[in-house]
Parts: sequence; C-alpha cells; structure tokens
Amino acid sequence: MLFTLFCLDRPNRLDTRLAARESHLRYIAAYAEKVVHAGPLLDNDNRPCGSLLVIDVEDRAAAEGFAASDPYAKVDLFESVVIRGHRMLYRDGALVE
Repeated sequence: MLFTLFCLDRPNRLDTRLAARESHLRYIAAYAEKVVHAGPLLDNDNRPCGSLLVIDVEDRAAAEGFAASDPYAKVDLFESVVIRGHRMLYRDGALVE
C-alpha cells in the first residue's frame, strides 16, 4: 500500500539536516525498492525545510517504522510528521485507476 510521509523540519535546523544528509540518503538507497518518490520540501528561498516521501509498504505500522528509522528522525530534525495512505490516480501522465 502507498503511504505519503509529509515531514516538516524544526525551525533553524538546516545545519542538522545537512549533517545527517548522507546517512539519510544511504537509508533511502537501502530501501529503494519501497520508495516511489522522495525529495526535500523547499522554503521560499529554495532551502530544504522538510521531506516528502511516497513509499510502498505493507501497512501503516510499516510506514511508521520506516519514518521512525530515518536518520533525520533519529537526530530529531522534524517538527511534525504526517503519514497518510495514498492511492495513485495518475502516473507518468496517464490515468492508472
């Protein structure tokens, strides 16, 4: 099942994000088969201020575990993490429903 993870950084934590970035990228790469889409959210000055991920995992518990194990979560980067089930309607410009 698809889940969207919408993660917002704590204010003034860009240094924390940058310090943990390599570990975060290794984590994402280790689970590449489960990652449908991933990338940083950007503020008005195009600086990273959060993360958006769409993952394909068995259930909500797996999505929560994935989010909790992310190196960004382990360094307490996120102010909030919202996890929602996701149903794909369009992919690559085509209706997939």
